Amino acid sequence: MTPYETVKNKLDELDIEFQLVEHEAAFTTEQADKYIEGIEGVRTKTMFLTDKKKTQWFLLVMDDANRLDMARFEEITGAKRIKMASAESLMEKMGLTPGSVSIFGLLNNADHDIKVYIERAITGEARMSFHPNDNTKTIFISTQDMFRFIESLGYEAGIADL
Repeated sequence: MTPYETVKNKLDELDIEFQLVEHEAAFTTEQADKYIEGIEGVRTKTMFLTDKKKTQWFLLVMDDANRLDMARFEEITGAKRIKMASAESLMEKMGLTPGSVSIFGLLNNADHDIKVYIERAITGEARMSFHPNDNTKTIFISTQDMFRFIESLGYEAGIADL
């Protein structure tokens, strides 16, 4: 089963409707935005982060137009010296490669040790976009269903005032 099929099956199981857009591989939010121009929904970026000792893991979803204030995120999480996780850690923890990070990678987190945060500014939006563990596709789902998906996997999404 492909990574996308795994995501689709879980969304179908949860009776979550989604809009799928297939496109060329997109490794940045700027590239992906070109393929989904004109479609309603927040363009998100999802970052996989860790502390310096690699003892804490974070998945942060935010508006792709915003920049992350790392010091502010450290205040929110209580973690020290947060940085982007390596490609190796991303593969180990979420079974993903750079350019395909999204909430759907939580399906692959066997250790269930990732803390999820959503930027408060986007929680009031109707829909959001994510790669479905495959950067040749973009899925649009309702914000409510995004939270439902996260909770269905046993994660609690923290709201981050960034």
